[in-house]
Amino acid sequence: MSKRDYYEVLGVERGATEADLKKAYRRLAMKYHPDRNPGDKESEDKFKEANEA
Repeated sequence: MSKRDYYEVLGVERGATEADLKKAYRRLAMKYHPDRNPGDKESEDKFKEANEA
């Protein structure tokens, strides 16, 4: 399993504040949440990746 750059996953710079990280996570979670994208495997994978980050 390869290492992921979680800053890249969240779409923020390395110097991002905790608030920026939280905001980026919530944005991705809302966009790719399985309840918003039923049956979409790609969205489900992106949601899991954001959770891991």
